[in-house]
Amino acid sequence: MRSLTRISLLAALSTLALGCAQLQTLAGRQGSAAVTLNGPGGELRGGGEVWQDNNGQVHVNLQLQGLPAGIHAIHFHSVGSCESGPSAFSGAGGHYNPANRQHGLSNPAGPHAGDAPNFTVEANGTAHVEFVTDRVTITAGSATLFDSDGSSLVVHAAADDQMSQPAGNSGERIACGVVRKVL
Repeated sequence: MRSLTRISLLAALSTLALGCAQLQTLAGRQGSAAVTLNGPGGELRGGGEVWQDNNGQVHVNLQLQGLPAGIHAIHFHSVGSCESGPSAFSGAGGHYNPANRQHGLSNPAGPHAGDAPNFTVEANGTAHVEFVTDRVTITAGSATLFDSDGSSLVVHAAADDQMSQPAGNSGERIACGVVRKVL
């Protein structure tokens, strides 16, 4: 009986500690957003969250599926639309670039606010994309993702060379999702 009481007490303390840790994580956020990415035919390609910490860093955490294996580029784009026109997801506009810089994380005259590191899709078509940036914000300001026309996240068919203008030779847009604020 005493063993059962100890186990119950340990379980309760563990639950309490986990709850406190989750509250601390949520308390450390200035804002949160969600994104669901789809392919050109509307097929689900995954999604995840975008959130800003108390130090102004924006965190992106996505789980993707159904993509071609290999290295791919991902960027924040300047318009919160995934409409297609002359090409897939052309409604998303160009890379998010409120400071009017050149493209590329390796470019001394760059990068765009929306530039991000490449990521790898496994042979089974899945990928976990995680990166942090201080060039965009979820909160109000000159680099907010929630300006008058919003923003989107776009996955490209190829890797970004992090130098070439205007988009690093990253190829066609193969997935897109509008970044939506979470209340």
